[in-house]
Amino acid sequence: MTAILCGLLLAAPVAAADWPQWRGPQSDGVWRETGLVTTLPDTLAPRWTATIASGYTGPTVADGRVYVMDRLTKPEQVERVHCFDAQTGEPIWSHQYPRAYRDVGYTAGPRASVVVREGLAYALGTMGDLHAYDAASGEIAWERDLNADYNIRMPIWGIAAAPIIYQDLVIVHIGGEDACLIAFDRKSGEERWRSLADQASYATPVLIEQAGQPVLVVLTGDNVVGLDPASGAMHWRHPFPPKQMVISIATPVVADHRLFVTSFFDGALMLRLLPDELAVEEIWRRAGPSEQKTDALHSIISTPLLDGDYLYGIDSYGEFRCLEAASGERVWEDLTIVPRARWGTAHLTPQADKVWIFNERGDLLLTSLSPEGATIHDRTHLIAPTRDQLNQRGGVTWAHPAYADRHVFVRNDEALSCFNLAAD
Repeated sequence: MTAILCGLLLAAPVAAADWPQWRGPQSDGVWRETGLVTTLPDTLAPRWTATIASGYTGPTVADGRVYVMDRLTKPEQVERVHCFDAQTGEPIWSHQYPRAYRDVGYTAGPRASVVVREGLAYALGTMGDLHAYDAASGEIAWERDLNADYNIRMPIWGIAAAPIIYQDLVIVHIGGEDACLIAFDRKSGEERWRSLADQASYATPVLIEQAGQPVLVVLTGDNVVGLDPASGAMHWRHPFPPKQMVISIATPVVADHRLFVTSFFDGALMLRLLPDELAVEEIWRRAGPSEQKTDALHSIISTPLLDGDYLYGIDSYGEFRCLEAASGERVWEDLTIVPRARWGTAHLTPQADKVWIFNERGDLLLTSLSPEGATIHDRTHLIAPTRDQLNQRGGVTWAHPAYADRHVFVRNDEALSCFNLAAD
């Protein structure tokens, strides 16, 4: 099972075994390695575990190194960026900088995953601190205080969208004054363009090809927008305004000339990406009357999976649903994969004909998804939920895992752990 994109994701080649950015090598959430286990024990011993502090940042893996961010509050408030050896878990380098969190809810730590490209690692903190590091040594190549420079209209949960690399640019989604998105020269840190007056969402943009041209698809706090990634010029825009507050976290999903976005309060929107011109058409839009009485899919943190004629995703209270992609009509609902709770979360990662699911209890499930239902082949417990991310229901593990070199890398508020999933 793989989601076929509307054209190629326009990224530089990366090693197939790496997971160097948010949602993997092609930013589509697909794990393309083979030679993996087909069964799982009840519990799986980690290959290694490294001590870290709290945060929501999912790990990334590149060139034999693992990157993750966290936060400390004592003796002072700092954000930290860590680099570990992917084989042993031994620390390679760490950098911290002072950063108080002001007027931001859910204070466990940074949200955005580190992005690694051609020897540089880019880290974006909750309050808008952007650092470019030498990926091997941790030496700072350049840094920017984006809140100071662009007067960010700070989202209630801070900056969450991961940076995006396009050619010689690093692009951030921050909601600055007349600068919802900003592109910097990725080697010097100089601004190259800024775009949109929209408020920011928490959703990471995606790069696609449409009508033979590169398009940066952005779910802002107000619209779904297609931009020229080289200049920031707008190709198209479709309204998706918030009814209450912006709670758009899930990454836009693109497959077979269709674009799907979802928001906790505002429901679901399916657009058609016209194949021969830079434009979109609405296919359907569905929203229930409340966060509990939902229609189609009101996702919070979990990014859905669009596969052929069907859409799979997690609703507002952990309801795992299959929808008809053409209409948004519900095909089935499963209540066993994700615990029933407000903002119930799991991360779906297709690999060959299976889907790996990591849920907020720290369980890894090997599944098959089809219009007939969700089949759980095996599940194992990887890491304990912790309370800094959410001090309810015994804690959670909300960070997205990384799948690299036939291993899975997961974190909570205390540890980063690596587990071997190779068949041999």
